[in-house]
Amino acid sequence: MPKIVAILNGKGGVGKTTTSINLAAQFAKRKKVLLVDADVQGSASWWFGRNDQGMGFDLSQETDPQLLGHLHKIKGYDLVVVDTPPALHSEALATVVAIADYILLPTPPSAMDLAVLIDTVKSAVVPTGVAHRVLLTKVDARSIGEAMEAQNTLVKLGIPVCKGFIRTYKAHERAALEGVAINQWRGKNAWEAESDYRRVADELQRDWRK
Repeated sequence: MPKIVAILNGKGGVGKTTTSINLAAQFAKRKKVLLVDADVQGSASWWFGRNDQGMGFDLSQETDPQLLGHLHKIKGYDLVVVDTPPALHSEALATVVAIADYILLPTPPSAMDLAVLIDTVKSAVVPTGVAHRVLLTKVDARSIGEAMEAQNTLVKLGIPVCKGFIRTYKAHERAALEGVAINQWRGKNAWEAESDYRRVADELQRDWRK
């Protein structure tokens, strides 16, 4: 059975789809990966559909809770990454969380975003008992200290957090417009943007092997 990884945050605009696409592309370097777009907004499907060259993984758009409940039975894949809807009380999200092996929660490091994220972890993730980790996204490269403070805050609260984080670059927007993952994009800050996701992907895979 494939490992099911849910990318989750009840708040929109936190980099959830960008995280889903770019981590799927990183994992696809070594594994057979399926990205499931379970968000009714279909952002991952829009991104994926802009380029017929592909990104190294397969994509399926599915929002039906009944079908999502059978993801762990899919054959032919090592890993299924699910871009979940930003609605904590949706049936689709509840279904995915119930079968997930791991939950990754992307969030910017601002105090307001962290407050929402902490509530999400306590109310929707901890009760499930599913292994999880927070990933700081949209980090201003000029204010790395803010990200480090956010990491320390989460650690003090007993919430697992990735050591790596995702810095904000225009490269991410441009890659999306071209329909490619950041590891396929060529332009200013492409290497730096891609290296952030590479470090996080490596960190997560080490975590899974424990």
